[in-house]
Amino acid sequence: MRHGGALRPVGRQSGEERSSLLLTVLVTGAAGLIGGDVCARLAARGHRVIGMVRRRAEVLGNDGAPVPLARMVSGDVTLPLMGLNPVELRCDVVIHCAASLVFDAPEPELEAINVAGTRNALAFAQAAGAGFLHVSTAYVCGLEEGAIAEAPVPPGRRFANNYEASKARGEEVVEQWGVPFVIARPSIVLGEHSSGTIRDFPTLCNVFRLMARGRLSQFPAVEGATLDLVPICHVAEGIARLAERFDAAQGHHVHLSADSPLPARALADAVCRQSHLHHPEVVDPAKVDISALPRVAQAMLATYGSYFTRNPRFVADNITRLTGLTCPPADAAWIDRLVAYAFTRDYLPSPSRPSARRDSGAQARRVHPEPSSARP
Repeated sequence: MRHGGALRPVGRQSGEERSSLLLTVLVTGAAGLIGGDVCARLAARGHRVIGMVRRRAEVLGNDGAPVPLARMVSGDVTLPLMGLNPVELRCDVVIHCAASLVFDAPEPELEAINVAGTRNALAFAQAAGAGFLHVSTAYVCGLEEGAIAEAPVPPGRRFANNYEASKARGEEVVEQWGVPFVIARPSIVLGEHSSGTIRDFPTLCNVFRLMARGRLSQFPAVEGATLDLVPICHVAEGIARLAERFDAAQGHHVHLSADSPLPARALADAVCRQSHLHHPEVVDPAKVDISALPRVAQAMLATYGSYFTRNPRFVADNITRLTGLTCPPADAAWIDRLVAYAFTRDYLPSPSRPSARRDSGAQARRVHPEPSSARP
């Protein structure tokens, strides 16, 4: 519970060794990819974890194993106090993972979940006497390039889509609310570094799925553009450590990003290293006639195309300084492990399927509306 700016674990004495004490933590969006793995890591370390889900569902770690929660509660970020009783659910930290991840959703929908929903979560944290660890995105940088500081989003920033804009407005709400806060900013979250395992593939990967299935023969990417890809293990562990070290991290913006970004064409190159898959040609976006592409490819590029034209460099000093955590290398070997894991899940056609290079049927056509983990 929060007293005079210092975090006192509920039912426990406070002290300088707070990170070694057990906490009560409420995680919103606990059924989602990041929320579930954060729950798993905190529960494994003995913390009392309350998982909030919108619908009754299992809370799973990234490995697919059920998480031994202290309690599961049904809540909805669009409701006042998320529909929860803060007196009954007093906690030390609220980790706010729940969000709409639909990049091209209408602005009112994203406003209701990512902005107004954040207000409701903050009101709950304030009433429960908790600190607030807000999970945002590194791409609140919008269209800015070069070094991106771990600092508040400056006024007047331009964004590529409504999703980025809504997450930036959500951060502003957190900063102005008056509850002690930490803002964590993951970049593009992919599979475990050691194995490539990921419970849910991010929708951005559907662009590369289209390539592999021959639905996108040309990949429009600007020379010098980068993708900041980060393993789920780094993101979930970083958030867990920030919760455990909340007092030290309070007031900071923390990028959970790669040690160095990869060229935007890196995933396309990984697809090209698989002889049984279609090999897309990487071309200048100005030379691509988008209207000539299949409709599903047009839709995907309209939503995600800007990510292959930008070159932000996320400064990521705070996570190491505050928690000692460093990100494992985002290198070609890791990308190959991601591709290999995608074969095991049939997300990409495996070499054992002789028709892989011709397979551009129903699965490819289902790509765009794939579940987006909105308010998990």
